[in-house]
Amino acid sequence: MPEGDTLNRIADVLRPLLVGREVVGARGRPGGAQLERVVGSRVESVDNRAKHLLIGFDDGLTLHTHLGLHGSWHRYRRGEGWRRAPARAVAVIETADWIAVCFDAPTVELIETRALAIHPALGGLGGDAGADKFDAHRALVALRVPGRARMAVGDALLDQSAVAGLGNVYRSELCFIERIDPFTPVADVPDGKLLTMLEHGARLIRRNSAGGARVTTAPGTAGNLYVYGRTGRPCRRCGTPIRSRVTRAHASANPRRVYWCPTCQPRSDAQD
Repeated sequence: MPEGDTLNRIADVLRPLLVGREVVGARGRPGGAQLERVVGSRVESVDNRAKHLLIGFDDGLTLHTHLGLHGSWHRYRRGEGWRRAPARAVAVIETADWIAVCFDAPTVELIETRALAIHPALGGLGGDAGADKFDAHRALVALRVPGRARMAVGDALLDQSAVAGLGNVYRSELCFIERIDPFTPVADVPDGKLLTMLEHGARLIRRNSAGGARVTTAPGTAGNLYVYGRTGRPCRRCGTPIRSRVTRAHASANPRRVYWCPTCQPRSDAQD
């Protein structure tokens, strides 16, 4: 699933192509968002809130998309061939020069801009780890609420109502960097470690928002990632084979695979 840095990049790419431009054509998937309502309006803003993209129009409407596991946004010059089948397009915004196309996203809705604050998905987001003014201390307080005390820290980092923008790659990488077993209950992780993970995650998202391959490793380290996607391969620190396991994160119907090194991130209990 795209993480906060991916959405930062998408917003940065689409913003100069759309903002201030008149919408000359728009459509959604059959039975989906009635995007023809924004034709003739101008794009006022292109922003993201963690993993959510928001395109605002001057007629008081906002297009909200969440890419889920397989969605993506593309941009094309007029007349340029699309890299995916048109039937997979779920939102199309056309200006005189550019066409922005969202493919395969599960969430595409056109809502009143004034209703964003009470939107059930957007209003309940925690602090955006990819935002310039991210407050790691506030996110720490959110992680410390009693209901998350026994939650595995790896799952807690995916809880968008506590801290938004971190995804499966970052939760695995941050736990490795801080030598914390991802299955450790949040209550057993010291404040200093949690705060460091949050601050480091925010720095990585902002750095990786600039483009290019996502990198979490320190300068001079072979490879871009420490553990994510490396099941059975040697740990970059100690050589132990990396392990992985599918977990079901809190409040998420999507199973995710977490990766860790059993030597660098030793368990504090007997759980296999």
